[in-house]
Amino acid sequence: MTEHPLPQVFPNDFNALVVEPNEAGDILPSVRSISIHDLPEGNVTIKVAYSSLNYKDALACSPNGGIVKSYPFIPGIDAAGTVVASADERYQVGQSVLLTGYEFGVSHSGGLSEYVRVAGDWLVPLPAGASLRDAMAFGTAGLTAALSIDRLKNHGLKPEDGPILVTGASGGVGSLSVGILSKLGYEVVAATSKATFEPILKQLGAAKIISREHLLPEKQRPLNKQLWAGVVDVCGGNILASALASVNYGGAVAASGLTAGANLPTTVLPFILRGVALYGIDSVYASITQRQTLWNRLLTDWSSIVHTDGFVHEHTLQEVPALTTNMLQGASEGRRIIRLEE
Repeated sequence: MTEHPLPQVFPNDFNALVVEPNEAGDILPSVRSISIHDLPEGNVTIKVAYSSLNYKDALACSPNGGIVKSYPFIPGIDAAGTVVASADERYQVGQSVLLTGYEFGVSHSGGLSEYVRVAGDWLVPLPAGASLRDAMAFGTAGLTAALSIDRLKNHGLKPEDGPILVTGASGGVGSLSVGILSKLGYEVVAATSKATFEPILKQLGAAKIISREHLLPEKQRPLNKQLWAGVVDVCGGNILASALASVNYGGAVAASGLTAGANLPTTVLPFILRGVALYGIDSVYASITQRQTLWNRLLTDWSSIVHTDGFVHEHTLQEVPALTTNMLQGASEGRRIIRLEE
């Protein structure tokens, strides 16, 4: 890639969360000082203001997460900040940008670092008037939620068609889906196992809250009573199978996660007897056109969602190791953003 000069104000070293083996051979995340020479190649360098914490980041900090292929490594699949050096004519020094997806935080050093260096093709300019903090309060979770709901709308689902079920509603994608669907006028039924998060879900616009156990019947059936016009699912496994069994004729499911497992223990019956559509949602390689369109909506029409009291929690880089442990244990709720600028 094209080399580019760094600004004179660029520090000799800065902090990043680095995952690497310790002396005992255990894979552990820790905050330490690195330099620009430790970052991979790229034609745009960014001073990161905020990152966010996602389940994939927690896996990257885990020795058995299956995300990181070589060490040392900097995780973080999201970042928002200011360009400090650029060899890409589309991006100028001082411009605010955001980044999610591609190989960022997976095979390319990620956003849990005070500075990152990436390909300009991966960037989205921050919409006018939007804040870097709000961008990361949405992050990959927000983009995935928006893609899921966009797919259901393109399927033809309208608010008058009936309620939309959102599974895993206490997590990032689930809770943001509740907020977006409510803004669009849909009746939202939120499924969660965390009673403590129910007040937040009500603030976000959930019309009804059901227990996760409601979707885990003792006997799984491929077809049940029709209840949902559509579903936003982040769980997979038995929960997705149960949700499919209760989708209305001609309805649709947008699936983006596997927190309840990668298997899908169902039959073809929901698809061939009720005409249900199952859409897979991937935000990693979404087109730049989709990204720009949906980020504009997230950070303008729907920005109030991430201002809901008690929904977004701000943390420091030093707090990330403990937060990832909680996330892997299922103890995390709402959105966790990481402030990197002083």
